[in-house]
Amino acid sequence: MKRFNLFIAKKITSGVATMWCAYIFAAIALISLPKALQSGDSIVIVSWVAQTFLQLVLLSIIMVGQKVQSASVEEKINETHAASLAEFELAKEARGFAQSEIAQLHELSKNMHILIKEVEAKLNN
Repeated sequence: MKRFNLFIAKKITSGVATMWCAYIFAAIALISLPKALQSGDSIVIVSWVAQTFLQLVLLSIIMVGQKVQSASVEEKINETHAASLAEFELAKEARGFAQSEIAQLHELSKNMHILIKEVEAKLNN
């Protein structure tokens, strides 16, 4: 049941978060505009604007804007992730070079100690 509810929620959200839905909501809201204006009552007109038009139409427009912003953020996250992975690979490569150089330095140091001991042994004889 939970999967079904999530499926329905995703379908409704993706449908409402479109400009076409905002246009449809605007058309629906405009149906009641003449009656609100005929009443001549400022409270009825303000209520129509705030409760009917703005809430109905802005809901879809805000959702469209959030979808656009979310896509932009997701793109930046993916770019940052890719750059981080590339830098990680470079760091691993640099670490490998450093370890190789350290091994070579240890080998040179070992050879130098052997040479020093040989020179000392020849000097002592």
